[in-house]
Amino acid sequence: MKKLWLLFGWLLALPVAAQKSSHNFEVAKQLDIFNALYKELDLYYVDTLEARKNIDNAILYMLDRLDPYTVYYPEDKTDELKQMTTGKYAGIGSVISFREKEDRCIIADPYEGMPAAEAGVRRGDIILAIDGKDVGTCGKQDQGSYSSTVSAALRGEPGTTFELRVRRPTSGRTLNFKLTRRSVALPSVTFSNIVADSIGYVLLNGYTENTSRDLRLAIADLKQRGARRLVLDLRSNPGGLMMEAVNITGFFIPRGKEVLSTKGKVKEMNAVYKTQSDPLDPHIPLAVLVDGGTASSAEITSGALQDYDRAVIIGQRTYGKGLVQQPRELPYKGMLKLTTSKYYIPSGRCIQAYDFKDGRPQHVPDSLARDFLTAAGRTVRDGGGITPDIQVTPDSLPGLIDYLAASDALFDYCVNYRNKHERIAPPAKFRLTDAEYEDFKRFLKESGFTYDRQSRRVLDMLRRVAAREGYAEEAGPELDALEAKLVHNEDYDLEHWKTEIKELIEATIIANYYYERGVAEYNLRHDKELDEAVKVLSDDRRYRKLLSGVPEP
Repeated sequence: MKKLWLLFGWLLALPVAAQKSSHNFEVAKQLDIFNALYKELDLYYVDTLEARKNIDNAILYMLDRLDPYTVYYPEDKTDELKQMTTGKYAGIGSVISFREKEDRCIIADPYEGMPAAEAGVRRGDIILAIDGKDVGTCGKQDQGSYSSTVSAALRGEPGTTFELRVRRPTSGRTLNFKLTRRSVALPSVTFSNIVADSIGYVLLNGYTENTSRDLRLAIADLKQRGARRLVLDLRSNPGGLMMEAVNITGFFIPRGKEVLSTKGKVKEMNAVYKTQSDPLDPHIPLAVLVDGGTASSAEITSGALQDYDRAVIIGQRTYGKGLVQQPRELPYKGMLKLTTSKYYIPSGRCIQAYDFKDGRPQHVPDSLARDFLTAAGRTVRDGGGITPDIQVTPDSLPGLIDYLAASDALFDYCVNYRNKHERIAPPAKFRLTDAEYEDFKRFLKESGFTYDRQSRRVLDMLRRVAAREGYAEEAGPELDALEAKLVHNEDYDLEHWKTEIKELIEATIIANYYYERGVAEYNLRHDKELDEAVKVLSDDRRYRKLLSGVPEP
């Protein structure tokens, strides 16, 4: 009988073994084909091929057909991966960008407290020379390659000193700055303050290797200043290191509690992650702000706190990234960041919102979402990010605001404003005058700024659909009449949306003086989600009801 069972087990294992053998053979076969194909190309193609460029393109195309998170980093770009995970690099502490008008790179965003900002380098300064060497114009070079060359020249070993020569807009003066490179560590806490009676507020911008340390210090400071309730702002937080999410969740729930588990194809890599330390404060009333830009590790934090009924989640549904990536070393010092598993938060749900078909995201329908229960028995769902306990609908803004925010015209106006005004009022008090707004409107017209109105795009699409369905002639007069009413009127739009545009200008000007910290403080003046959080945290009865699952009256 024992021999019979062994034979039966062997027969059952045959299909699995055969399938694995077939898979391994297919992998080896396709690699052999690719290797032979490229050798033939290299030997006989009419022009000399660049091996790195062509092989890199093949790799990038292959990975692009998987998902947006699996990325190859050759040796000369592994620093990008390290910077993403650590938040550190050595340089002057500024983002640079290419400007077509100048055909050069400019200083786009110097970080507060870093070498460039401390030396007096400003937004909009045009980079002319680095360490006595003229960087030249881009000309016919690839803009990305030109920008990378300039960026690489600005970086270097900590402690090395060089001279940066720039031309300042508005005045046109050439300025020289002596800068000493140093390790640039971007702080995880953008802004923290007491925003209402005994309510502390912390804005977290990412999850790098020191995020939990920075947050711990910010919370300790707020509590020392009288905070007895806390708002944790994770809006537009793209996430990052998974273990930092575990550590931060552990600030508010007991030691030894599960925060997430990971499950993938390689069973040996599956793991359960639990809080490892005693909580910083297991009882402080807590609200977490989220939106569609809240992703990855930020969703682990907000989701786990929701599953343990430890915080009221406020805002809009989060992005829905329930995939885990790990770095793998490759030959010749390359790195591969690849998706290895999905993660599941304490209720057992995976909040991944997208399936990927040939690399293109397809949103998982809400109809396929399943119900799960929090520790207190509240119903939560999987398959589409974290749904807030209190949903706050964001204000509807026209496409004009998005076009302005991304425009060179707004950037240039605010750079000129900074170069003409040595000081402005603090962020909470700064206001653009009506006369200055009129000046902005004139500047905008002179710059040639244009934008594509959404109503016109929809009308054009309606015309195409009507033509395909045979209604072009019949519906034509009505569509023409509608088009006449939708005539582009820039003056009307700039006046109609004056309040919203002024707020955008004010925030951008503030960034030139007070950096991200100032913009964060300014934005709190009209913040619907924060206002709702303050209301909830100020009402103990409502707060407890929300977390117990008792419906609000």
